[in-house]
Formats: sequence, structure tokens, C-alpha cells
Amino acid sequence: MHAEIISVGTELTTGAKLDTNSQWLSLELAEIGIQVLAHLTISDDLDAMAEALRTAADRSEIVLITGGLGPTLDDLTREAMAKFGNVELVRHEPSLEHVKAMFAKRSRPMPERNVMQAMFPKGSEPLPNPRGTAPGIWMTHQRKDGSVSHVAAMPGVPSEMKQMFRQQVLPRLDGSGQVIRRARINLFGVGESQAEEILGDLTARGRDPDVGITVHEATITLRITAAAGSVDECQDKIEKTREAILNRMGTLVFGVEDEEIEHALVRLLRLRRASLSTAESGTGGLLAHRLTGVSGFESCYMGGVVVPTNSAKRELVSVDPMLIRQFGPISEEVALAIAKGCRQRFGTNFALAVSEWPEFDADDPLAPVPASFVALAGPKITKVEKVQHFGDPAIAKSRTAKVAMNLLRLHLIEG
Repeated sequence: MHAEIISVGTELTTGAKLDTNSQWLSLELAEIGIQVLAHLTISDDLDAMAEALRTAADRSEIVLITGGLGPTLDDLTREAMAKFGNVELVRHEPSLEHVKAMFAKRSRPMPERNVMQAMFPKGSEPLPNPRGTAPGIWMTHQRKDGSVSHVAAMPGVPSEMKQMFRQQVLPRLDGSGQVIRRARINLFGVGESQAEEILGDLTARGRDPDVGITVHEATITLRITAAAGSVDECQDKIEKTREAILNRMGTLVFGVEDEEIEHALVRLLRLRRASLSTAESGTGGLLAHRLTGVSGFESCYMGGVVVPTNSAKRELVSVDPMLIRQFGPISEEVALAIAKGCRQRFGTNFALAVSEWPEFDADDPLAPVPASFVALAGPKITKVEKVQHFGDPAIAKSRTAKVAMNLLRLHLIEG
């Protein structure tokens, strides 16, 4: 069984708003084993919407629509469904009473235009909406081959859509007799192609469960997707694959699901009852921002400073100006001096530092590849790592902050 999802609204096609409904619905459908064949985002155009419905309903057994059920002139979903079904719109009195009651509850007069929200394609079924004025629509379409497809239209407001889907639409879907479960494993410190090489057959096409690779700001996420007759079978497949991934990737793995490197680092610091401080020149406080976003950071992260100038390095973390003149602000020596001075200033077990940021033109493929340095200072440990920069500068800064945190994470694991 296949499904298609249509998101309606010119505000989506122009980029003014982001379509998150389709992603959410795809995940919900996967839970009951229904594969989503296509996502379509379409503007408020009656003919285009009707044609999109016709194409989707002829191709897939289930079509879910979000948006376009409001009372304004550009809300055309009900008209498009009527045109697609070659039927007229008829008024549903119980739905009209619901719309009136919603306005009365808010002590507001109901505009005459809102009567439109009680109009439905003839032969369709209203889907109650306890959270808003726009009822949904359930419609059955007879295909040329005698089979049927089901079309459900829901509000575009996510809170209304989600409740309507779970209460009104989901019970009407038979599914495929299978369930689908997913898991994510996050890695750092290796490129995408190298990760795929290490994983070998685990990422092969047609493997059960499937293992996909995505990359975001140098973090690699392995997405495991398992399909089976029960949740327990899915989980068993996922666990066996997870174990195989851990065996091959080792300390490159830092977390699961939504975890970032900072979560792993704070967890290790708290486990070892160790403290950390940071001093940043090139990343402008990004390290501190990430670390303070982790629950429980207060027990291990003692604070940080931003040192973007030579005077700031001298005054805040006691870097010798002669050292800067001799080696330059972007150097291993200065990065390490910043880390040592930061550790002394805050009295922490460990300190991480990021050197100044090099100037570079990310759009010039012939320009030299610039670099900066991250440094770690701690008990019986000093370490510096060079970070090459390429691509979007904003992503490069995020990647540099991750390299710094990963430097300490690996030391805590190995130490």
C-alpha cells in the first residue's frame, strides 16, 4: 500500500513557510507500514490542485492533504476535491453548528464567509476538528480499474492536523500488516565516503534493515530502518545492526537519535567529575553556546571567554604578546597558550581553545585552503589539532567547535 502527501499553500511554494506536516505524516504512516511514494507542495491554484489530486489518487491508495480548509478566498481544497470528484459542494449542518459554536466560545461574531467551512463534496464525510473551525474531509475515489483510493484533507495548522490524523484518519487506514521502526546513530571524525567504506556491506542496497547515511555540519548520521511483522522483530533487527555498527566504527560513534557531541562530552565530564572551560577567538562563543545548551552542564562547565583580539588574549588568558608576534595569532603555539591560560584563569581540569579565524573565499576553488587550530590543555595532556576550512564559513565554524569538543571526548574515553 502506498500513500502520497499534498501540502497546499502559496506560502509554502514561495518559501515563506516551511512544510513540516509532510515529514510528520510520513513518519506516522511508516509506523503502520504504509510507504509514502511522493510529497507534493502546491500553490493555491484550483485547476492545479484538482489535477494533482487526480494523479495522486490514480497512483496511490491513500492521499493525505494538509492546508486550504480555511474560510478565505485562497482556501481552495474543498473546491479542488469537488472538482476532482466531479461533484458539487453541499452544506453539512452539524459542521456549520460546530463552526458557529467555536466562534461563540471565543465571544466573537462569525463572518458569513466561514459558512464555507461547512461545505463538503457530495458523498464525502466530514472529519471533526475539536481544536479549530475547519473540519476535515474524508473522500473515496473510484478508479477506472474498479479499485478505490481514499483521500483525507486536514487543516494545515500542525496541532489541529496531528490530532485529526490520529483520531479521525489513522483508524481508517488498514496499513500493510507490517510495522516500521527507525533508529539513528551519530558519528564524528570521519568523512562520508570513508564511513561508508568502513561500514562495508552494512550500507548495501536491499539490506534488511536498511542503513542510510546523511551528513550535517560534519556529523554523520546512520539511519537504520527496519520493517517486520511486529515491533519486537523490528527492534531485534535494529539492535543487531547497531551492534555491528559499533564494532566497526568504535569511538567514532558518540551518540544516538538527536544527541550532539556536546551531549556526549558533558556526559563524560560528569561521569569523571571533571571540569571544563573554553576560550574562543574564531568561533566567537559557539563552544560555550553549545555546551550551555546541554542539561546538567552546570556541574562540569565552569565558563568561557571570547578572545577575538591580541589584547583580549593578553588580558583575559595571559597570552604573551611576544608569542603572538613570533608565531602569529593563527598557530599551534598561540592556540595552546590560549588553552593553558584559560585553564589557569578558571581553575578547571581541562580547557579548550580555538584560534583566530582565517580569511578565506569559499567561492574561489583556486584559493589556498585556510586552517585554524583547536587546542586542549589538561592534567598531563596538551594537544593541538589543525582544522582545514572549506565550504560555507558558518558550517566551518560549527565543524571547528565540534572538532574541539571531540578532541576532549576522545581523550576522556581513551584516558
